Amino acid sequence: MQENVAGIQIPEREIPTPAHLSEEARAFIAMAAQRPDVIPPTDATAAWWLQARKDWDQRMLLQIEPFFMPELVSIKTFTVGEATCYEISPKLAISNPAKVMLDIHGGALVFGGGRFAMIIGALRALVFSCKVLAVDYRMPPDYPYPHGLDDCVAAYQYLLAEYKSKDIAICGISAGGNLAAASVLRARDEGLPLPGVLILLTPEIDLTESGDSFCTNAQIDVALPNGLPAANALYANGANLRSPYLSPLFDDYTGAWPPTYLQTGTRDLFLSNTVRIHRKLLNAGHDTELHVWEAMPHAGFGGASPEDREIFASAKEFLKNKAGWI
Repeated sequence: MQENVAGIQIPEREIPTPAHLSEEARAFIAMAAQRPDVIPPTDATAAWWLQARKDWDQRMLLQIEPFFMPELVSIKTFTVGEATCYEISPKLAISNPAKVMLDIHGGALVFGGGRFAMIIGALRALVFSCKVLAVDYRMPPDYPYPHGLDDCVAAYQYLLAEYKSKDIAICGISAGGNLAAASVLRARDEGLPLPGVLILLTPEIDLTESGDSFCTNAQIDVALPNGLPAANALYANGANLRSPYLSPLFDDYTGAWPPTYLQTGTRDLFLSNTVRIHRKLLNAGHDTELHVWEAMPHAGFGGASPEDREIFASAKEFLKNKAGWI
């Protein structure tokens, strides 16, 4: 039996915001630090979760709506399997007409569907100058695991019918990173051709939350001050959290795997997730890059900072170098 090892006791202290960050990044940290951290009660009901989703969606839409330019994209809404999907194309000249991105939204596996998923997909289409299929996967409390993962795999299979696998990129942020990685695992295990590139932005790939940064960055991450054990349990619905389809970190990654771009920040609660999957992919011999931003919390600085723009510039460079995107 492994013995418990005493932790490190540290005094209470203030964590200053680095002066060398952009003005936009520093403003985001100051603003986000004032947000209340909503912790689910131990007896949270389905009604509580549905109201929490409504509140989360409203708050996040206020953040992303200013970036949405509907006049620059065309959007088609349809169903793939049991999930609503948004097919989004830039109206201007597309640099990557033969390429497509499957975008999987974040939101703790419980929040962020509907208009939020559509706007995030539209932003991806403009940034990467390609057609995007944004999947509005089903979520708990009504549809726990494996419904959401099934929807993402179905969306990927839909794209395989129209595109060569090497011309498909899968992108997921936070909870979307969980589902993106798990979808590739499912594709591998089911004998499907793998996508050309995988982009994981601060991925939620360990639902057991065993990494060091879940302690060291607790409360320091102004965007995600604490872990998500209640949401993780709701999503898993009694399934083993260490299953690779629930926590992709715990796969052994033997066999084929696409080139993988990984992004995180030094204040990100999910820093350990990203560092650990990077090391695991490297040890398995796979092509992967890890990009870590100074003082960045979970999911960036709100989208308007130079640092946020740099994330997507580096991801575009990865797509160019690994899969021939422009």
